[in-house]
Amino acid sequence: MWRYVRRRLVLAVLTFWAVSTIVWGLLYLTGDPVAILLAGTPAGQTDVEQLRHALGFDRPLPIQYLHFLSAAVQGDLGNSLRSGEPALLLVSRRVGFTVQLALLAMTLALVVSIPVGIVSAMFRGSLTDRTLMLLSMVGQSMPIFWVGLLMIAVFAVELRWFPAGGAGGIKYLFLPAATLALYPMARIARLVRSSLLDVLNRDYILAARARGLREALVVGKHALKNAALPVITIVALQFGYMLGGAVITETIFGWPGVGLFTVTAIHERDFPVVQAAVVLASGMFIALNFLVDLLYGWLDPRIRFS
Repeated sequence: MWRYVRRRLVLAVLTFWAVSTIVWGLLYLTGDPVAILLAGTPAGQTDVEQLRHALGFDRPLPIQYLHFLSAAVQGDLGNSLRSGEPALLLVSRRVGFTVQLALLAMTLALVVSIPVGIVSAMFRGSLTDRTLMLLSMVGQSMPIFWVGLLMIAVFAVELRWFPAGGAGGIKYLFLPAATLALYPMARIARLVRSSLLDVLNRDYILAARARGLREALVVGKHALKNAALPVITIVALQFGYMLGGAVITETIFGWPGVGLFTVTAIHERDFPVVQAAVVLASGMFIALNFLVDLLYGWLDPRIRFS
């Protein structure tokens, strides 16, 4: 087991290093960072050179990269070009809002998708099954920005049940969470159904039925546990996507999380903040994926010994 853990940990560290390097490199693919930062301002060539020197962009690229790595290891991803505060500190202040949004969205997704998947599997081929799977397919197909605008139009403008945006109590959180939950809700429901159908055809399930056990007991006690492995993986991955990819949802609803903060930093050309946000989101996703790998190996010994 420890060998498996070490291997997964090494892969996680290498992945994080690769992502950080790509994020650093993308800063230069957009052009001269200093020229982009000063675009539209009356800055002269002297001002440009002074800012380039202050930010360290006048040094050779290998030196800049080594400085970036050494500082990143210490948790220093530079200071905001606008406020002068540490970029990582600014981004970390918004993490709590994004985590709240992701937790509620995933809770809504699981509360709906697991029962839907179970019912659909137990009534395979019926009208109920076809209807639920059709709705799931529609849910996976709808663009998230359209769903968000529809939520605002119906529940905020017409019915006035919830505010259209901003941050506050649970009433401000519900619409963005419901919007963010729709895609994983549909995907998890379909996966629960397919995993259950695969398990329900196995010999030990047929033996349990032959002993006269009720179908609900067969599904709840024997089938669900063995069908949970692929579902756990998808749930964790979707939660990781929510943590790092709620940009559209947060922007539509004005939710002050990492996504909206990153979009604002892009508009303000605050490159250190953008870099810190992407690195932090990637780190959370990689860490979550690492924990899922460990959980998967613990639940299924065939994984860690293969």
